Amino acid sequence: MRATTLFEVIIIGGSYAGLSAAMTLGRSLRNTLVIDSGKPCNQQTPHSHNFLTQDGKPPEEIVTVARKQVEQYEKVQFLNDKVISGNRVGQLFTLETSSGKTFSAKKLIFATGIKDTMPPVKGFSACWGITAIHCPYCHGFEFRGKKTAIMANGDGAFHVASLVSNLTKNITLLTSGKANFSEEQMHKFHRNNIRIEEAEIAELEHTKGYLNQVVFKDGKKIKFAALYANIPFEQHSNVPAKMGCRLTEMGYIEVDNAQKTSVEGIFACGDNTTYFRSIANAVSNGNIAGATVNYQLVEAAF
Repeated sequence: MRATTLFEVIIIGGSYAGLSAAMTLGRSLRNTLVIDSGKPCNQQTPHSHNFLTQDGKPPEEIVTVARKQVEQYEKVQFLNDKVISGNRVGQLFTLETSSGKTFSAKKLIFATGIKDTMPPVKGFSACWGITAIHCPYCHGFEFRGKKTAIMANGDGAFHVASLVSNLTKNITLLTSGKANFSEEQMHKFHRNNIRIEEAEIAELEHTKGYLNQVVFKDGKKIKFAALYANIPFEQHSNVPAKMGCRLTEMGYIEVDNAQKTSVEGIFACGDNTTYFRSIANAVSNGNIAGATVNYQLVEAAF
């Protein structure tokens, strides 16, 4: 990258949302720096789906092509590094990276994603993103009609079961303890032939991430092709919160419809802002963030 430390915009995170914002800003001739550490949360997922023109392609291939396209805009620079702290100095934001570099900008966009917290189930992390999945829209079609588990309880399990029931009629809820459902929910499960297994899960037996069967602590084994799970997460970067950006009750960075955070001049986009985790959505709100930032810079100068 060129030897400059002052930019109009710095984007922290160079995956789908960050690259989308960078393209918008590059096309608007904004002097932009993208700082990325190269650790996308979907790096284990073999194929991406439900994204027009890219359906079925590996996520790494999509982001590689996207990066090459953004690199054509000479106002956008890239740095392989990790932002570890940030603060406001007058009208500028200053960021420090793990390599000891310091950069400043008028506007910041955090596209830092989230980090999933794996449950203490043997084999789960190896299957995550392959056959242990989170989203019927991203993965469900590939497991249509197949024997499917949902590792959840209560209202969350009911919600996922209702969505997955449109894709397969062979569903078992794995509650890992006493089932917690209302009478009405139980009636709908019965009507849709959805089974409930309350035994605690011990292991996901798999072959290179492809699920063979679920092993329970009571010794029971059940074969499944896929397992849905809504697991906990944390922000991949704690810098936005340390800079004063509010988080929602669910732990996402709070943003409005223009991707503005609670701190004036700081924006966020992608998986760190919403439960709707998809490449298509990340690209969309990254585009919005870039456009909003450009408009604010135009307003200030015009």
